[in-house]
Amino acid sequence: MKFVELDSVTAPASSVILGLMRIEPLDDQQIRTLVGTAMDAGVTVFDHADIYGTERHACERRFGGAVSFTASQREQVMLQSKVGIRDGFYDFSSRHILDTVDESLDALRTDHLDLLLLHRPDTLMEPAEVAAAFDTLQSAGKVRAFGVSNHTPGQIELLKTAVTQPLVANQVQLSVTHAPLIAAGVAANIAGLDQSVSRDNGLLDYSRVHGMTLQAWSPFQKGTSDGVFLGDRENYAELNDVLDELATEYGVTPTGIATAWITRHPANIQVVLGTTTPSRVSEAAAGSDVDLTRAQWYRIFRAAGHTLP
Repeated sequence: MKFVELDSVTAPASSVILGLMRIEPLDDQQIRTLVGTAMDAGVTVFDHADIYGTERHACERRFGGAVSFTASQREQVMLQSKVGIRDGFYDFSSRHILDTVDESLDALRTDHLDLLLLHRPDTLMEPAEVAAAFDTLQSAGKVRAFGVSNHTPGQIELLKTAVTQPLVANQVQLSVTHAPLIAAGVAANIAGLDQSVSRDNGLLDYSRVHGMTLQAWSPFQKGTSDGVFLGDRENYAELNDVLDELATEYGVTPTGIATAWITRHPANIQVVLGTTTPSRVSEAAAGSDVDLTRAQWYRIFRAAGHTLP
């Protein structure tokens, strides 16, 4: 398992993250098996959000009720959660952030979050309110590090006019078939090519310059909500042929190669899994250790349908 360094985070941060947004229907033993399999594979980061589940904090409560860490284990794992999405609107007010973190800590049965992310950009955000909430949470020992999710460089810079803590991570959608984050830069300055349009204002390069870790959610999804590309030979036959070939070469599965495509990037991107299938976690984790060559990485990129000018 590869690891990345996150400023202000003392726990080791694995390049593969287990997302818990779908665990509500599982029983306690199934949750423990899922988490245990992830830990055995080297996963140390567990991703939550207040909105995951059929009601607020539902998945956090299931996790907190099923999984118990010893004191030493707790220092070796990283619990992160997200805040800001409400029913029909976004809310980065100090009061909402503070109340939500307290509720998350209670649901998870822990005394601190290792990382708190602002979930979706709140256009009505007042940076000073966010800064006040972050200061309160940090001084109380409730949150050790802070970041964002789905934010542009400009939105991050706006936050930084008031927030004094480093913003260490940004969770964004990324897979080999949904990769405008990467593909736009590859095809820069090509008139008339949709791929060359930057939809995130240079977020990839910004993140590398400013030392922010990107966390890739939906790493196997075709597009915004189109299902997975793994095994989809009707739409991605060439890509699956390449994934199969490289999986055989490296002794992993196509899931592992799809993971390796993301973790190979020098931006040290983390991969957020949304699966509840333990074997899929193990397969993805094995991919973290695969170091694709440049030729192999670009071959996958082209097979996914991206243009290499």
